[in-house]
Amino acid sequence: MLTAKHKLEFKTGKRSAKTIVEAGTQPEQPTPVRLPRITKMMALAIRLDHLIKSGQVSDQAELARVGHVSRARLTQIMDLNLLAPEIQEQILTVDEYKEKLIKVPEREFRLLASALNWKEQRIRWSDLLHVAQK
Repeated sequence: MLTAKHKLEFKTGKRSAKTIVEAGTQPEQPTPVRLPRITKMMALAIRLDHLIKSGQVSDQAELARVGHVSRARLTQIMDLNLLAPEIQEQILTVDEYKEKLIKVPEREFRLLASALNWKEQRIRWSDLLHVAQK
């Protein structure tokens, strides 16, 4: 008869199945990156714009109904698409701007998008990042 002696740990999680892991052999799990809210909103705005342009939904009113948000709130989200392309890219590039973006309230981005001239947006964006850095 063979006998094996191993120390085992039983792990459980809220949404995970029970697993048996040999003690001391667990790989380290990387800490998930928390995205700034504005990064998520920018990605959502781009996705919603794609849904309208591809004809999957007819208009913003339909998106508001399906998403259970007001038309005004949906307009606020969609207005992020009016930002200059390089600003959108910087919002979506989390690594470099993450710490700065977390400090800036969403209202500031809406004010930024209200400037119709991209040159003016770039100036305001630079000022916004400078203030957030402090």
